[in-house]
Amino acid sequence: MTKLAENIENSGERIDYWRRPAKKPVAKMKEIEEEEQRMLGGGEHKHEGRVGWRSLFNFTTKRHHVALFLAAALSILSGVVTPVLAILLGRIFDDFTRFGANQLNRHELISSVTTGCLGLAGLGSVSWLLNGSFYLLWLVFGELQAKTIRDKLFEGLLNRDIEWYDKRKDGVGALIPRCQTQIRELQSATSQPFGFVIQCMTSALVALSVAFYFSWSLTLVILVAVPFTAVLLAFVSSKMQPSIDSQKENLAEASRTVNGAVSSIETVKAFNGQQFEIWLFSSAISEAAKYYLIQARSNALQISLVTLVTLSMFVQGFWYGSTLLGPGGITAGQIMTTFWSCMTATQSFEQILPHMIVIEKGKAAGAALKAVMFKMERGRKVTDMRGCQVPKTCVGDVDVRNVSFAYPTRPNQWALDHASFFFPAGETTFVIGRSGSGKSTLGNLLLRYYEPNSGGVFIDDYPIQTLDLSWVRNVITLVQQQSVLFNETIFRNIALGRRDHENITMGDVKMASQFALLQETISDMPNGVDTLVGSGGSAMSGGQRQRIAIARARLRDTPILILDESTSALDQISRSLVMDAIREWRCGKTTIVITHDVSQVLDGDFLYVLDEGKVVQEGYRKALEGDPGGLFCSFVKAGADPMDLGQNSSQKDHRFSRTVQRSYSADLGFPYLRKFEMSQDSLDTRYSNSSQHIPSVFVSPTVSFQGAKEFSQLPLQPPVMPLDPPRGMESIELTGRATAANCSGLEKPERRRPSSAISRAGSMPSTPSSIASSGVTSWKEKRVFTRGSTTSNKPLVPLKKIFATLWPALNWRMRITLILGFFSALAHASATPIFGFCFAKLLSTFYLETGRSKEAMKWSLAVLAIAISDATASYFMHYLLEACGQAWIDALRIEAMKRILDQPRSWFDQDKNSLSLLAESLDRNSEEMRNLIGRFAGFAFVAAAMMSIGIIWSVAVCWKLTIVGLTAAPFMYGITRGFEFVSGNWERRSNDASEAACSIFAETFSNIRTVRALTLEGYFRGKYAKATNYAFKVGLKRASYSGAFFGLTDSGIQFVTALIFYYGALLAASGEFDVGDILMGFSLLIFSMSNANQVISFIPQISSSRDSAVRLLRLANLPLNSHERYGQKRTPITGTLTFRNVCFSYPSRLPYPVLRNLNLTIQLGTCTAIVGASGSGKSTLTSLLLRLYDPTSGTITTDDNSNTPFTHLHTPTLRSQIAIVAQTPTLFNASVFANIAYGLPEGTYTASDIISAAKLAGIHDFISTLSDTYNTPLGDNGAALSGGQAQRIAIARALARKPKVLVLDEATSSLDAHSAEIVREAVRRVVGEGVTVVVVTHDRVMMRVAERIYVMKAGTVVEEGSWDELVAARGEFTRVVGGV
Repeated sequence: MTKLAENIENSGERIDYWRRPAKKPVAKMKEIEEEEQRMLGGGEHKHEGRVGWRSLFNFTTKRHHVALFLAAALSILSGVVTPVLAILLGRIFDDFTRFGANQLNRHELISSVTTGCLGLAGLGSVSWLLNGSFYLLWLVFGELQAKTIRDKLFEGLLNRDIEWYDKRKDGVGALIPRCQTQIRELQSATSQPFGFVIQCMTSALVALSVAFYFSWSLTLVILVAVPFTAVLLAFVSSKMQPSIDSQKENLAEASRTVNGAVSSIETVKAFNGQQFEIWLFSSAISEAAKYYLIQARSNALQISLVTLVTLSMFVQGFWYGSTLLGPGGITAGQIMTTFWSCMTATQSFEQILPHMIVIEKGKAAGAALKAVMFKMERGRKVTDMRGCQVPKTCVGDVDVRNVSFAYPTRPNQWALDHASFFFPAGETTFVIGRSGSGKSTLGNLLLRYYEPNSGGVFIDDYPIQTLDLSWVRNVITLVQQQSVLFNETIFRNIALGRRDHENITMGDVKMASQFALLQETISDMPNGVDTLVGSGGSAMSGGQRQRIAIARARLRDTPILILDESTSALDQISRSLVMDAIREWRCGKTTIVITHDVSQVLDGDFLYVLDEGKVVQEGYRKALEGDPGGLFCSFVKAGADPMDLGQNSSQKDHRFSRTVQRSYSADLGFPYLRKFEMSQDSLDTRYSNSSQHIPSVFVSPTVSFQGAKEFSQLPLQPPVMPLDPPRGMESIELTGRATAANCSGLEKPERRRPSSAISRAGSMPSTPSSIASSGVTSWKEKRVFTRGSTTSNKPLVPLKKIFATLWPALNWRMRITLILGFFSALAHASATPIFGFCFAKLLSTFYLETGRSKEAMKWSLAVLAIAISDATASYFMHYLLEACGQAWIDALRIEAMKRILDQPRSWFDQDKNSLSLLAESLDRNSEEMRNLIGRFAGFAFVAAAMMSIGIIWSVAVCWKLTIVGLTAAPFMYGITRGFEFVSGNWERRSNDASEAACSIFAETFSNIRTVRALTLEGYFRGKYAKATNYAFKVGLKRASYSGAFFGLTDSGIQFVTALIFYYGALLAASGEFDVGDILMGFSLLIFSMSNANQVISFIPQISSSRDSAVRLLRLANLPLNSHERYGQKRTPITGTLTFRNVCFSYPSRLPYPVLRNLNLTIQLGTCTAIVGASGSGKSTLTSLLLRLYDPTSGTITTDDNSNTPFTHLHTPTLRSQIAIVAQTPTLFNASVFANIAYGLPEGTYTASDIISAAKLAGIHDFISTLSDTYNTPLGDNGAALSGGQAQRIAIARALARKPKVLVLDEATSSLDAHSAEIVREAVRRVVGEGVTVVVVTHDRVMMRVAERIYVMKAGTVVEEGSWDELVAARGEFTRVVGGV
């Protein structure tokens, strides 16, 4: 074992540094991590200070003040209602007491009680208005807060430079869902919960004032224990904030896991990483659960303390109150008013506590969001620098002078080291070099993603940092290898290349698509140019994505074009034809081609050769080929086909181009090949529209135009003609030096760097051609913000159905806990009627003539016993049910995660299963769902039990009074159900609208580089603004409807109370029932209704939790019927792999087959190449090998003596024997070591195995140069690496599995010639060891490594044989590889 391997083995972190790297390459990375942790509210700094109430209003602006002050004022006024109610109840009780003491006759009793009941009814009407209005306004305030935060966060992120994004340790993909969750938490806290807090605080203060007014001495005796309790409550509350922060940190970790697993689902499945992802996820939520239970214990303790004080105050209160009765003292009514007021005050404090967890989370969320904004404001902004240099013309000279630059994530490693380039206007210049040599860095600096550490970049002799940023990005187009497409149609993705994209016509898009060879692609799409490309272009192949990006660049038509490996995914024909078209189009315009494919460089092309960030060679190709010891010549030799080594490469390229024109112009009809004129009917057929649409992905606005028929009926024009300049750029003259010499490919005179004194005279503006014709409809858009959510437009799911999932989700320990929790709730519920009975007995002592003090003491002690019992039961009820709720959602979350990862690949392409929606369901929705059992079920059960016990008891003591009270039940039930329906319906709509906005938010910042490059900030800003405005409007409607029903349900209790008291007076006056029994009936019914009213106040939150539960349960109940589960045979692959009559269509495009009657055989222990034009079905074949999909018809078998079909094989066993390297490498936010070892079972590999795989892939030397070697974190999807470096790590990951079948899907497309040769040598070596290798490639040198080659066209094999056989046949293969 090597020393390096021993160090890794001894570090003990082989697994632990997975996504939690123990070390950072440089000290600065530690600062970056700490910043990220502070932003998310976690990390070691999270307990530096207690979060204050002010954090709830961090985003309150002057626009919010009216709603805030009105809501607060109405909350205060509604809070006065309860103390006034206490006064009225005290007077009514006094009337009954005086009647029982024969101080009032029956007529006086009825008259006085009637007056009091009318007062109650009037108070109920006022309560309806006040409560409804305050509830409405608080919801409005919460919506205003949410909209402001969304807008500020969007704008803040939009103004961050790329360096800021690079420093996100977990990537922006993990930051976005946590920010959205925190927005929701803050919105929830500043809505009705905060309003209730103000209302209850007002009630408490006013009630205390009333109590002091009627008897200050009795009030002090009653509240003697309150100061001590308040101190204790404050101490307990102080311990909650650290646990909230720790819980949030672990939930963020869980969210990062979901984000990484779902966004890389093909890699997770291909490498059997599902169980590992589930383990990471469950570990994070288990840690989060521990911290939540600390909060639950604290909250339960607070509630039980308040309960104890509230009930125990009757002990000293009634004893002391009984001594105040009599001559010269106070009346029983005054004592009752004082008691009711004190009880109202303490109950008001008690009612605050259930809202405190919501408030505390809101405070933490507000502080975290403020920290995010602070970090963004402190960091560097993207500055348009308006008022600085905005030249009217762009000649196109690009001068890079002695530039040194290191990426922020690798500050000790130069990407460019004192490098100088000059790209003269009107010429095409090439930049070549090994992977990681700094080629792509050049494009990043020219677009001002970063600023150089030293040196300068100049455009037309202007320092780039002095130029308006928007101007710079509108004169430069960058087309990268990983072409990013937006979740839009093909039409819109192309149209977005221009700033005036809303005015792009079908003719414009048609020309651009013809230029990029998109005719066949569009004709094969379900809905032509109106076909959605999916999130990130997931519905397109790599080559199709690149061609759409090239079409977008053609439409953009800027003076400066940078092509960064932009044709690497294209086949040889398409690559040459596109490059020929680009040369013709760019004649006279500055073009920088970054590539490792030296065959694209002609003799007369000027090029720079980069190595380790330095320019080691520069000059014309013909001159550089004269230096056999130079690096360029080594590239030529390493990348040359052995058949062509004796031939001049430039001549070879011209011969290939001519062959393509002769052989394919008639077949494909490329309009820029002037030897061919395409018929109108031929093109019309290719753009025919289908009625079948590919399913959209979330929040993709639809495009409205007249269809592809209009597209096909436009007159053909050569796309080499310049298009209209972008709107807003008309004043910029796009000039160049279009001469015969610089467009002909002939050798040019030696280039010299111009001085600033050289005149630009003689430059000529290009004349745009008019393409739009009459009758062509401009591109219009119609934005739809409703989601494809399964919850939309469906009836509300009953709570009974949701709660039915509780028992099966719990283990036996938690089931016993659940039973004990509800038993405690029953005890808690029983305490109230028993208290009501004792309370009535205490009331009856007020009109005793003798033994009053003794009786009062007896019943006061009984109340004390009830208080202790009730407080204990309350603590266990709240804590045990919270524990069960946490266990419930954790079980469902884990089950949901399992089932999500178990779904077939096609499931992830559906709009209702977008990454942002899945992440939210497993995070915020789960947290809200827990409240159903943790908070609301206990209250509902207690209220139901109290009402049952109270009603039964009341029937026993005064049955007529009880029946009259029950006559109001249908009325209360009706308005309660109405409130529930309205609240639930609008909560669902509001959630859908919010998720739509979140989806746009995620798309914008997940693709921020492309958004910046195309200057689409304004487009996405407008799109997001419309989504948030729509969400805000829905929120306002929700507030209006919910407020009206809430006011009615709250005041309804007071109407019923008035009815009960009035009828009780009639019963007392009639003498049919004893006054003591009537008073007891009053107590039982009023306490029961009070608890029922408390449950009603939770209906909006219950509705929110129910909607969240539905979304999570959809995932937890996903079917386990994926094709991946079919087949249980665990057998090694020991024979030939055979495709027999295989047909396949993607589920989203069933009428459009990708594979048609495919037949081929892959011999064991051989290398087989699959070749063909882009889009011919090659990559689809590899997906079938891994069973990411199953064939629509036909079979894939392995000849293991039983000819077993793949559908009979155990999928994980199959995948454990096959390793794939995809065209686009997928890396996780983990260390180098963890990425290479991904998917390997623990204990089956050593550090030496990982290092050996890295050496075989040719990446070990690079890893050794990293500051922390194999422990170095790679960032979000390998952001710290070049494309070639990321690809070689992906190759190492595949080799580390020691597979029986190795699949390389364009695995060398990102590699330079030397690195590609290392990979080819590795292929030869593993084939020699008996490994079966399947190579999907456009690289002719790689084809020659294969023993057998299959040529695919239109989804079927049209030729097969060895290289020599196929070359001799001069058939389709000859055309595909370019006429060898």
